[in-house]
Amino acid sequence: MLKIRLRRVGAKKQPSYRVVVAESTAPRDGTFIDLLGHYNPLTTPTTFHVDEDKVRSWLARGAQPTDRVARLLQKSGLVAAPEPAAAAEPVA
Repeated sequence: MLKIRLRRVGAKKQPSYRVVVAESTAPRDGTFIDLLGHYNPLTTPTTFHVDEDKVRSWLARGAQPTDRVARLLQKSGLVAAPEPAAAAEPVA
């Protein structure tokens, strides 16, 4: 299964990340298939840049974003917000 996920780069205690498409079994900083963009959480406000066409293409091919990447894509407007789970009805 393909995942759209973050790959850590940067010095110790100064993380920055690349947004990549990788096989779900590959190590976090291991091999990847395609580079989609980058994310820097240390800037104010945080920096998140991706190639929108590539992201849409990989999502159409079935790649699944991780939770963090899905949140970042949602903030940038590339992915619709997930439907809230229906509240469980109380059992009497």
